[in-house]
Amino acid sequence: MAPTSQIHDFHPAIAPSGLYWVVPVPNGGLEVAPGGKSVTLAMQDVAVVDQPRWPALDASATPAKMSFKMVWKSTGEQALYQDAARQFRFEGTRAVCQMEAQVEVPSIGFSWKSDPLVTSSAAFAIIGNETNGRYFG
Repeated sequence: MAPTSQIHDFHPAIAPSGLYWVVPVPNGGLEVAPGGKSVTLAMQDVAVVDQPRWPALDASATPAKMSFKMVWKSTGEQALYQDAARQFRFEGTRAVCQMEAQVEVPSIGFSWKSDPLVTSSAAFAIIGNETNGRYFG
């Protein structure tokens, strides 16, 4: 159930296939530095919906758009997690991550913009490779 104080909830619409919270990344939207020490994901005017009562089944959805930039930078500290029983492995490094974003709901005249990228930080981030399922081995 959505919190009673929630005013907006932005996410991609659910695809006809049932896939949700996923959008294609356009060419040039993902940049990986040589050696994989940093990664930048930047997207402009991504079609999303504003669905304040989500996940309620009767939640109405209003078309919106989102632009954002996320930057991950490796700290060099190795990170390895492996669970053979679940056929899952992650190999990489810990990272710092920063993000800036803005959203707009044109039909209601609403917009919001975060503080600049340089002012943000994440408590946890990693960069690396994940292997799972039939590719695990």
